[in-house]
Parts: sequence; C-alpha cells; structure tokens
Amino acid sequence: MLQQEFNDAAERSKKLPEQSNDILLTLYSLYKQATAGDVAGPRPAMFDFRGRAKFDAWEKLRGMTHDEAMTQYIALVRKLESEAQ
Repeated sequence: MLQQEFNDAAERSKKLPEQSNDILLTLYSLYKQATAGDVAGPRPAMFDFRGRAKFDAWEKLRGMTHDEAMTQYIALVRKLESEAQ
C-alpha cells in the first residue's frame, strides 16, 4: 500500500507547478532515499554544483528508512498540491 501511494505521489509530482530549488532538492533526496537507500560513491567534483547539491541533500538523509522516506515524500507532495490550489 505504501509503495503504491509513493508511486502515485511520484507521478503527481511531475504535474506540480514550478518549485524552488530547495523543494526540488528535498523531493529528489527523499525519492532517492526511498528507492536507492543511502547515498554511495564519491561526492561530485567542486565545479559540478548541481551534482554536489543533489549529493549533499541526499547525504543528509543517511540512515533514514525506505518507508520513512516514502512517507515524507508523499506528505510533501500532498502539501505542495494543496498549496497550488
């Protein structure tokens, strides 16, 4: 049930109005934590600003369970949807 809610929220997130970079990074990091677990590999190079920002946002969620990341992702999408109305 949680997985289906998460998948539905991921689809709905594509239809949200434009969001700030902070919100986009939060959505990205929660999605990655829910689907891939803890970040792995080296931090991107110094001049890969986008890659570093994504890596750092995901790194902050280290240790969060898949279920908790899914739950937070679903809640954030719902919040953004309600704000857009």
